Amino acid sequence: MKKNYFFLLLSLCVLLLTAACGEQEADAPPAETAPSTVSLTVWGAEEDEALLQEIFSSFQAHYAGEADFQISFQAQSESHCKDAMLGDLEGGADVFAFADDQVAALAAAGGLDPIGNAADIRAANLSAAVDAASVAGELYAYPLTADNGYFLYYNKAYFSEEDVESLERMLAVAEEAERLVVMDWTSAWYVYAFFGNTGLEIGLNEDGLTNYCTWNSTENSIRGVDVAQAMLSISASPAFASMTDAAFMEGVRDGSVIAGISGVWNAVAVEEAWGRNTGAAKLPTFTCKGRQVQMASFSGCKLIGVNAYSKHPEWAARLAEWITNESNQRLRFQMRGQGPANTSAANSQEVQASPAIAALLAQSEFSQLQRVGGKFWDPVAEFAGSMAEGNPSGASLQAQLDRLVEGVTAR
Repeated sequence: MKKNYFFLLLSLCVLLLTAACGEQEADAPPAETAPSTVSLTVWGAEEDEALLQEIFSSFQAHYAGEADFQISFQAQSESHCKDAMLGDLEGGADVFAFADDQVAALAAAGGLDPIGNAADIRAANLSAAVDAASVAGELYAYPLTADNGYFLYYNKAYFSEEDVESLERMLAVAEEAERLVVMDWTSAWYVYAFFGNTGLEIGLNEDGLTNYCTWNSTENSIRGVDVAQAMLSISASPAFASMTDAAFMEGVRDGSVIAGISGVWNAVAVEEAWGRNTGAAKLPTFTCKGRQVQMASFSGCKLIGVNAYSKHPEWAARLAEWITNESNQRLRFQMRGQGPANTSAANSQEVQASPAIAALLAQSEFSQLQRVGGKFWDPVAEFAGSMAEGNPSGASLQAQLDRLVEGVTAR
């Protein structure tokens, strides 16, 4: 009896073990799932589209298999990126290029979060570029270029190195050749060149939003009206023209423009048009109140930001870092002629040998980091437009400068 009971119990155990094994086989892990889809929108300068598409391709190849990437490019002005972004943060780009003077406003509005691997980014980039990407010592963006300034391009077939030291001399040469020397007076960014080294001041108040401005001073050794009169004298020359950057390049290509003030973003195109006659130098001096005044410039950097509202923040950060890594900053220099913020790329022989970069470095002695509030741009452009047209209204120069300062310093 005991023997039969033993065999019955053994059979029951075998059945239970078989059932357990069957359950384990039924719960076997499923087949590997497909990579998730990561959609990212990138805003950048229209001229950078071909470059960025190449960078997107290398990014997708590097991270192949980790996600199904859908990266789209949308052209967006770097100088107006902040306004577009803050108008709709949740609908804005995941990754975007912008000028460094916008970083504080973007961070304050919650559009940018501090960079996670800040120590690595600081170590890889020029200190000036890192400072430009920081707010109160905290890094909020990835340095992209360290060349957001302007200098002089000139055609060596017409000008000697001595000629380009003086704007008046350049205008005389151009007038004789029936060609043009151009500058964009519709942009306050360039107009700063006439005021920056005169002792007349512009800058941000402690609130970081509003401006102070003394461009209408009647007590400075060089008064505001002295600068205005100098601008009128320049615009009176038949060899001078106020042209936008796009019009400048059209003139370079058709031969009507033989010198102009612009930045490194046009280096490749200018060299294609002028070839071995391409010259680049610091800005010239101009005559003001009977003396030669060195033209000043705003300086700055271009940055890459990651939208704090991105649906894929980790991948957006990886893409931003990829766009700004050493290899792609070298590629940016090769394709677009833009000066790297990455230390190793900036110190390369290729970059150091660039005439445009050399000119920018020469001008840096007379430049100031651009830190002005939003009320700066329109009043200055309105004033400069009047000067470019020869003051057609006949209004008092002092009155126009007072109006400029009132607008620039408005709260």
